[in-house]
Amino acid sequence: MRTHTSIRPAALALALVAVLSVTACKDKDAAAAAGAGAGQMPPAAVTVVTIQSGRQVIESELPGRVVASQMSEVRPQVSGIIQRRLFTEGGYVRAGQALYQLDDSQYRADTASARAQLAAAEATAASAQSTAARAAQLVKMDAISKQENDNAQAAYNQAVAAVRAQQAILSGSQVQLGRARITAPISGVIGASSVTAGALVTAGQATVLATIQSLDPVYIDVTQSSSEYLRTRKAIADGQGHTASSVPVKIVLEDGSEYPQAGRLAFSSTLVDPSTGSYTTRIVVPNPNNLLLPGMYVRAIVGSSERDNAIVVPQMAVSRDAKGGTSVMVVGKDNKVESRPIVVSSSMDNGWLVESGLKDGDRVIMEGQQKVQPGATVNARPYVAKAPVQPRADKPAAAAPAAH
Repeated sequence: MRTHTSIRPAALALALVAVLSVTACKDKDAAAAAGAGAGQMPPAAVTVVTIQSGRQVIESELPGRVVASQMSEVRPQVSGIIQRRLFTEGGYVRAGQALYQLDDSQYRADTASARAQLAAAEATAASAQSTAARAAQLVKMDAISKQENDNAQAAYNQAVAAVRAQQAILSGSQVQLGRARITAPISGVIGASSVTAGALVTAGQATVLATIQSLDPVYIDVTQSSSEYLRTRKAIADGQGHTASSVPVKIVLEDGSEYPQAGRLAFSSTLVDPSTGSYTTRIVVPNPNNLLLPGMYVRAIVGSSERDNAIVVPQMAVSRDAKGGTSVMVVGKDNKVESRPIVVSSSMDNGWLVESGLKDGDRVIMEGQQKVQPGATVNARPYVAKAPVQPRADKPAAAAPAAH
């Protein structure tokens, strides 16, 4: 006997309506809960740095080239055959040190001849002196005429003049003999020799025998635009700063490292190059280890002036638009974000010197600019610079792969 259970259509409809009502209520409650949660999202967290003005040295980073403080091109002053080279190429030589020895046999002979002629002239002068002395006594006794005495005195004076002429000739020949030994005019590092033993050199030749450069200290010639010079002078005239005095100059090498020795300003040129609109400033830098070589490209960080109430903003807080304008995000007293356009000029380490747009007490966003928009409320915390990560000295070495 089979039993059949039947469900009336009306009851089925009522059950379906009840299920749908319960589902709709749950969906409505979930949507309300989601809406309430969205309205209660916490403000975005950002870090800020509070602007504080203070005395700041206005620095300019300028390109420059290393120049030897002294340079001398060694050339022969007399002609002759080179017998020996007396220095080590690339070594250090001192002023007066012998560099080359020429064949001086002819100059020695000329000197000996001049010395003999001087001796003959001195003997003639001694004889003429005796004759003149006797003539002066005889003329007093009327033993000879005044004319004869005058002739004797004139002969003596001529003999004295001949002696002086021979002395000059001897001195000249000795100078020529000394120049056969070519010496260093300055102290410094000497380069390669362009001649070897046996080569014929002539006085006044165009070819340089060797070049000596004094490398401690060295000069660094940097170029600075005249517009920057005018801007600095105008700021000083307006009372916004004063000339920096005795500020050391930092030198940055080609690889980006800082040179360990500080330089000092020597002078600034008073002429502006009309083709570039710039002028040259010379910096003196100690170079005890010859690390700086002539012709090397470096950058000099020069302090041009000091400003008493300067405002510097970190570079990472500054944004630039497509037109080159600069701005920062500032958190107001109500913790609302404001986009603030600023005007910057010089680069100061990792910051920009602000000419306008910021004041003391402004809170500038350092981290989190991408998460906020102007008008948004934020949770601002002080910015803390992150220390560079140092490698651990005790880190174990990587294990060698196992042999299979």
